[in-house]
Amino acid sequence: MGGVVVWDIDVAKRFEQAKGRFDLMVRFQSQSQRLVLFGPSGAGKSQTLKIIAALTRPDRGRVSLAGEVVFDDRTGINLAAQDRRLAYVFQDYALFPHLTVRQNIAFGLRLGWRNPPRDIANEAVDRWIKAFGLEPVERRYPEQLAGGQRQRTALARALVTQPRALLLDEPFAALDRNLRQRLRSELSDLQQRLGLPVLLITHDEEDVRHFAEEVVHLEDGRVVDLSAACEMVAT
Repeated sequence: MGGVVVWDIDVAKRFEQAKGRFDLMVRFQSQSQRLVLFGPSGAGKSQTLKIIAALTRPDRGRVSLAGEVVFDDRTGINLAAQDRRLAYVFQDYALFPHLTVRQNIAFGLRLGWRNPPRDIANEAVDRWIKAFGLEPVERRYPEQLAGGQRQRTALARALVTQPRALLLDEPFAALDRNLRQRLRSELSDLQQRLGLPVLLITHDEEDVRHFAEEVVHLEDGRVVDLSAACEMVAT
């Protein structure tokens, strides 16, 4: 394979938990634009994603994204979350309940310490509202939205920042089966249209089947397999 290594991860972190100690030791490289971290609950998927996003600092290791080292404990490199230019969408979407759809999306631009005004005018915000078909609900609050609308709002808020990559934590877990199928297709189309690397974590083989190019299989904080998605689905 002669392409650019998009994801180059080699990290270790010890977590002291009420249930006992959990040692995360994850190492993989991938050129994939659509990479999935797959494994059961408690395998270390979310913690790995948070380390990549600079939401958790590893005890040691190295994180390189598309050739740029963003963390290396040996050389003292540790870029802050905003400097890594990664968009992170949480499983529960983490929308602000007191802000409208338009305000939530605009909040991603960090225009100041105040909340964006309800009638904020911004080309980037307008673009993503239109791209996700959110015009009819742009003045509604998160509690007034359907599940798919909440997810699209969270994605729009993430993408308005023009990130270098998109990190998704179990993006379809809270949705019903029909909606999951539709939004998988939407996300796949979006990734191809933008050419934006996506790292998605899931425990659902259907997500792998419909989205992944390559799969990193985690169990008990370790990588047990790295394979093309078609190889995993076939087994």
